[in-house]
Parts: sequence; structure tokens; C-alpha cells
Amino acid sequence: MTAGRPWTARENGVFLQVRLTPKSAREALAGVEILADGACVLKARVRAAPEDGKANDALVALAAKALKMPASRIRIASGATSRRKSLVLDGDPAEIFARLETLVAGQKP
Repeated sequence: MTAGRPWTARENGVFLQVRLTPKSAREALAGVEILADGACVLKARVRAAPEDGKANDALVALAAKALKMPASRIRIASGATSRRKSLVLDGDPAEIFARLETLVAGQKP
């Protein structure tokens, strides 16, 4: 992980740790959080229910919109049935890191 950040570079992209809250009143990427087990995650909220992959699809769409990248370059690597998920973002790591930093810097604590 990048110092206090839930993302790491990988070949041709970025690995991102997310904690998803489905059935939320609003959709948002809600900043970085350190969980009780010490894991650093990006908090995400979606309106979709966690059934038939709807919440996962909503998460990918939300991340694509927030990071200004095609949804086809984002996939869930692990945690498809869990609140904690690992996403793979395909593309230039430096560019994606910059977008993530800008996104997190704009979040309220």
C-alpha cells in the first residue's frame, strides 16, 4: 500500500482495496478508512442491493465515473460476495494514483 492509502501499483495498473456499503441512501466514494484489523480501504456506498451482482456492478460504475475511466478497465479481483473487495484498475499506475489522490483530497473527513 502507498503510505496510508488503500492502493498499490501493479503491472499495467493499480490494485485498490474497497469496503462497500450497499443499499445506501446515496452513491459515493467516501474517503479512506483504517479498519479495526488495520486494513486501509476506500469507503464506497451504492444504492443497489447486494443481490445478483447488482451492488458490484454499481461499484464498478461508481469507480469508473469518479476516476474518469471506462468501466471496462475496472474489475473485481476478489471479495465479490463480501463487503471488502479488491479492485484492479487497468491503466497507467501514475495516472490512476493521481486521480485517486485528487479524489481522496476532495473528501470531507
